[in-house]
Amino acid sequence: MRLDKFIVTCSTLSRSEAKKKIKKGITVNGVIIKSADYKIDENNDIVLLDEQQLIYKKNIYIMLNKPQNVVSATEDKIDKTVIDLLKDEDKILKPFPVGRLDKNTEGLILLTNNGELAHKLLSPKKDVEKKYYVEVDGMLTDDIVTTFFEGITIDGDYKCKSAKLELLSVSSEKSSAYIIISEGKFHQIKRMMRAVNLTVTYLKRLSIGSLVLDENLSLGEYRYLTIEEINKLQKGDK
Repeated sequence: MRLDKFIVTCSTLSRSEAKKKIKKGITVNGVIIKSADYKIDENNDIVLLDEQQLIYKKNIYIMLNKPQNVVSATEDKIDKTVIDLLKDEDKILKPFPVGRLDKNTEGLILLTNNGELAHKLLSPKKDVEKKYYVEVDGMLTDDIVTTFFEGITIDGDYKCKSAKLELLSVSSEKSSAYIIISEGKFHQIKRMMRAVNLTVTYLKRLSIGSLVLDENLSLGEYRYLTIEEINKLQKGDK
């Protein structure tokens, strides 16, 4: 890998800023290098920038607890995005959100630059389950549990895949439940509830496949995935 590309990949510097640094001299394996196209072994060579060693990583995996009023996008001209919540050093490898949560939905978002994993988690053929906590105006019933499990039809023409609804609290005014779906149509849970004449008042995603939201993360906080979490996602473990 070219030295300038390596520095850009491992730091917050732009390509032009990296070249300026190189002209002044960058230490590679104890030798001062001033050539931007100098070839290095990104996995073994020791490169120092401002006396700090740069560490090369190919992929990044971040668990974020998304707050409301934040959009699941890499950039937006109006609203704050999930990427805006990251520190500059965590944006270096250009992570993107895997799937999306509605602007007013909270909870688990996975950020990564691993396109293969993202495709695997989002593919309808994989039936990756997502678990949510939902609150609605009105009463959830056992009949609705059965209807969701059998596959409810939304908007009059689309039959959803089987969904698991676990009732938590029920009253004529307000109910809460866990709901597990294996697809991700636009506003799907809200549309499913609307089909049984209920309105979602609060929605939070708790898990994606084997990845469970860390309860120690406050809204807007994030952390890197552990090796175990990454391996389970890649294997498709439950």
